[in-house]
Amino acid sequence: MLTTRRDALALFACALAAPAAAQAPGMSRLTAYAFTFTALDGGDIRLADFAGKPILVVNTASQCGFTPQYAGLQRLWTRYHARGLMMIAVPSNDFGGQEPGGAADIKATANHVYGVTFPITEKAVVKGANPHPFYKWAASERPLETPRWNFHKYLIGRDGHIAAVFPSEIEPTDPRVIAAIERELARVE
Repeated sequence: MLTTRRDALALFACALAAPAAAQAPGMSRLTAYAFTFTALDGGDIRLADFAGKPILVVNTASQCGFTPQYAGLQRLWTRYHARGLMMIAVPSNDFGGQEPGGAADIKATANHVYGVTFPITEKAVVKGANPHPFYKWAASERPLETPRWNFHKYLIGRDGHIAAVFPSEIEPTDPRVIAAIERELARVE
């Protein structure tokens, strides 16, 4: 029998906490698969549609010194897409105002100059007070590895979490990028 009011309150608090504690191990953190981008041509690019596959998400710009990296990204796409790699370009005007045009301008650069065939989103904000939700999530996952310029690369692993991050200076065909992609492609979930 309970002897004090304090014992009764403690017992009641434990009873309330028990269901939450029992659920905590089963809960998982938010993954990249929770996010959707609007495609440059309209419609949605739902990352959930690529669950279980590695995804390379790259913020791009048409008038940047790194813009020729589109060619390297296309080479990765050609080499690894059939094996399961998904790639998404996210045009952004956040860095130096180097993506000032609209959809037609972005297509002219990506598709016609560099032959890009992988999905491209509409222009999005990747930094600042109101970034696209994916970039807000990525900043919470890797706060010290946020985009500092155009062509920052996030490799999302098969588990939906960030597996690797590559700053703008690292070319898409750099051996470190290739090794990370191959590692994710080889993983079994």
